[in-house]
Amino acid sequence: MTPLPTRPVLQATALTKAYGSAVALDGVEVHIAAGESVAIMGASGSGKTTLLDCLAGIVRPDSGAVVLNAPGGPVEVTALRESERSRLRRETFGFVFQQGLLLPELTAVENVALPLMLSGTPRSTAEASAAEWLGRLGLAGLEGRRIGELSGGQAQRVAIARSQVTGAAVVFADEPTGALDSSTSAEVMAALIASTTGNGRSLVVVTHDDEVARQCARVLRLSDGRIVDEAVTR
Repeated sequence: MTPLPTRPVLQATALTKAYGSAVALDGVEVHIAAGESVAIMGASGSGKTTLLDCLAGIVRPDSGAVVLNAPGGPVEVTALRESERSRLRRETFGFVFQQGLLLPELTAVENVALPLMLSGTPRSTAEASAAEWLGRLGLAGLEGRRIGELSGGQAQRVAIARSQVTGAAVVFADEPTGALDSSTSAEVMAALIASTTGNGRSLVVVTHDDEVARQCARVLRLSDGRIVDEAVTR
């Protein structure tokens, strides 16, 4: 008997988005399975960052729908008010960006604890969870350092810890290794994959780097706002 396919944790249907006369997305369909890593590739202007932003509820598409299959039932991300999408991004989604977007005036543990505290978790509890994640990512003993006192690779590990600390079901990473050398890039991607899909969470990565994409289970290539190729790498 053939097993039923796993219901996607995140599903986008017929997404369109235009900025003036420039079409960023043209009827894009995407599904992300639980525990899956997906790389989105394409030339500049192909629509890959717009697709990530629509999936993550950062921007609303002109048409189409994004549905999150949450434990409590399906949630149509595209139908939520901005305040509801903000809460979703804070509590259910995690983010890692090229420059980390960490707060330089805060220590590593404070940066990681911040999403929990914004959701009402007491500081001591939040920092304990943050320190645990920093330890998992090889940063034990560096909790009290400010971001400027860390290497680029260490800072990105702090960003990864921050994206994970809330128990995010889906982590979005936009060029997470773009500012790193090749050796550090490989280490950061390995940490990102292990901390997400290694814990049953989903990972969506926008990248120009073929080496980064090959570490993901599936690669989508966009051109002129459409998916033109899809490949399974593992």
